Amino acid sequence: MEYIIVGTAGHVDHGKTVLVKALTGVDTDRLKEEKERGISIELGFAPLRLPSGRLLGLVDVPGHERFIRQMLAGVGGMDLVMLVVAADEGVMPQTREHLAIIDLLQIKKGIIVITKIDLVDGEWLDLVQEDVRRSVQGTVLADAPIIPVSAVTGEGIPELLNKLDELAAVTPPRPARGGVRLPIDRVFSITGFGTVVTGTLWTGTIKVGDDLEILPQGIKTKARNLQVHGKNVREALAGQRVAVNLAGVDKEAVGRGSTLATPGHLPSARRIDATVKLLSGSRTIENRSRIRFYLGTAEILGRIILLDREEIKGGENALVQFLMEEPVVSLRGDRFVLRSYSPMETIGGGVVIDPDAPRHRRFDTNVLASLRKKLEGTPGEVLAQIIKEHRQGINLTEAAAAAAMNVDDARELLHGMAAEGLFVMLPCEHDLYIVDREIMDAWWRETERALTDFHCRYPLRPGLGKEELRSRCFSQIPARVFQPLLEQWSREGRIVFTAGTVALAGFKPDLTPKQKELLEGIAAYYRTARWQPPDFKGVAANFKVQPSELEELLHYLVREGVLVKINEEFYWHREAFEEAVNVVRELGRTGPFGLAEVRDALGSSRKFILPFLEYLDRLKLTRRQGDKRIFIAN
Repeated sequence: MEYIIVGTAGHVDHGKTVLVKALTGVDTDRLKEEKERGISIELGFAPLRLPSGRLLGLVDVPGHERFIRQMLAGVGGMDLVMLVVAADEGVMPQTREHLAIIDLLQIKKGIIVITKIDLVDGEWLDLVQEDVRRSVQGTVLADAPIIPVSAVTGEGIPELLNKLDELAAVTPPRPARGGVRLPIDRVFSITGFGTVVTGTLWTGTIKVGDDLEILPQGIKTKARNLQVHGKNVREALAGQRVAVNLAGVDKEAVGRGSTLATPGHLPSARRIDATVKLLSGSRTIENRSRIRFYLGTAEILGRIILLDREEIKGGENALVQFLMEEPVVSLRGDRFVLRSYSPMETIGGGVVIDPDAPRHRRFDTNVLASLRKKLEGTPGEVLAQIIKEHRQGINLTEAAAAAAMNVDDARELLHGMAAEGLFVMLPCEHDLYIVDREIMDAWWRETERALTDFHCRYPLRPGLGKEELRSRCFSQIPARVFQPLLEQWSREGRIVFTAGTVALAGFKPDLTPKQKELLEGIAAYYRTARWQPPDFKGVAANFKVQPSELEELLHYLVREGVLVKINEEFYWHREAFEEAVNVVRELGRTGPFGLAEVRDALGSSRKFILPFLEYLDRLKLTRRQGDKRIFIAN
C-alpha cells in the first residue's frame, strides 16, 4: 500500500485545526496553551481515511507568524497541501508567506480550501475566491482546485474528501526502498520504554530491531518498537507518520531537527553547495550575510557565500555555498527555505546541489560549470561529474548518495558508462569502486614510471614491493582498493604481481656475463664454507665488488633458493642449511638440546650457530625452553 502525507497551511485562525477535526474527528491541538489561546502552536497529526479506503497522514501546522519554524518543520514532509483561507477574511499576510514556502518547496499537488463559508454570503464568497485565484498565480498552486467548506455545517466536506482521494491516487509515493530518512519533529520519553521520536518517514522502511543512526550527532541506536497512528507495527513504510522507540538514547541528546537514518546513508556537513532564489520584493542579500536555513525539521544558522555575484536581489537566482554553524543533514535535490537572520522574514529558498562540499574560490569558472552540470544535468551526467571530482575515486554507495540516487539505479547507469570507457569499476568488499578513466590513466602513468625506474635501478630484483608501491603512489586511496586495482591492470596485461612484489609485464631479471660468473662463484664459495660461512664484508673483499652490488647478488641467490639469509650478516648455502636442520631434528628427537650440542654436531662455532638457532626460532621450527631448545616442527 502507498502512503501519502497531506498538510494544512494558512493564516492564523483561518480554521485549519477545525477543518482537520471535521475531516478526521481528531482535535490536533493537544497542548493546554493551544486550547486556552485557541491557536495551534505545535504540529498536529491525525489519520485520515478517504472514501476509497486509502489512509492518509494529515499534518496540521501553526498559522501564527511567531510559529513559522514549527510550520516549516511540518511542511517539508508533505506530499499534498491544503492552503486554507477563511471566507470572512480572505488572503492575509501568513497566507502569502505560507504560499511562498509551498512554492519554494515545490509541493505541486494541492487544494485551496475556503473555510467558514457559513459566515458569509455568496457574493462575498465569490470575491474571496477571485482574490485567492489572483494570489496563487505564478505559483505551484496556480491551477489548484478551490473548494469552499464549512466545518460547522459540513457543507463541502464530502467534496473535499473526494478531491483529496482523487489527488492522492495520482501522487507518486515516497520510495520505500533505499536508506531510511526520518526528520525528527518531536522527542519525548515514556516510563519503562525510554526515548521516542516521531516524524514523517521520507524514504526507506524501518523494521523493529533495525540498526539506525541519529544525525548529525552520530548516535548509534536500534528501533526497539514502532507505532503508526498509535498502533504497534513490525515495520513502517515511507510516507507514514511514525513513532520510533529508540534503544540506548537519552532524550536530551536528540531534538527536533535531528534525522533518524540508516547508518552511513546520509552525509552531515557544514558546507553545502546550492542554488538559491530570492522572493520578489525580498531585501538584497550580500556575500557572507547571516541567514536561517530550514530543511526538513531543522533550523540552522549560517552564512551565505555568493559564488557567482556580489549580491542577490529579489527575484534573482544565484549559485551559493552555505557555511553553517552546525552540521546539516541533506541530499542533492533537497529543497530548503531561507529566512533572514533579523528580522525573521522568509526571503527565499533553493535546492541542494552538493550536501558535503569542499571550500570553493568565488567566481571560479570551473566550479560554477560543475555546479550547473550537477544541478541541471541528467542522472548520468550528474554521476559522471561527481566521479570526475573525486580524484581518488569513490565507491558506488557514496556516489549514489551524492547523486541522490538509488544504488541499483546508479549501478546500472555506471555499468553502461564503464562499457563506453568513461570509468573503471573495481570490485571492492561487496561494493564497487569507481574511477574516472582519465584519473585511471594518470595512475597508470605514475605506476609505470615507478616500476620502470625500479627495474632500471635493481635489474636483478623481481619487482617493486607492493606496499612500497602503494605508499609511494596510492597512499590517498583506501587500502582495500589497491588489490582490485592491481588485479585490473593484471587482467589488462600491464603488470604481473605476487603476494609481495609488482613488476611490469614481460620484465625478467637480466644477468650480464659478469654477473653470472659472480653468482656462480659466490654460490660455490658458500657451499664450500658450509657451517662457517663468510660475513658480508669478507665476501665483498674476496670477490672485489661494491657492497650495494653484492647485496643485489645475494638477494638474487636468496630468491632463487640457492642461499638462505640467516640475518643481515650471514647467509648459508641452501644445502648446508637443510643438512643442519636435519641434524637439529635428530637432536630434538631425544629431548631438549643446547647450543653446544648443535655446535659440536656441525663442527662449527657459537658465532655461526647462535644466529642459525635464532633463525629457526623465527621460523617456528624450534622454541626456547630455558637455556635449551626443543624441535617443534614435523
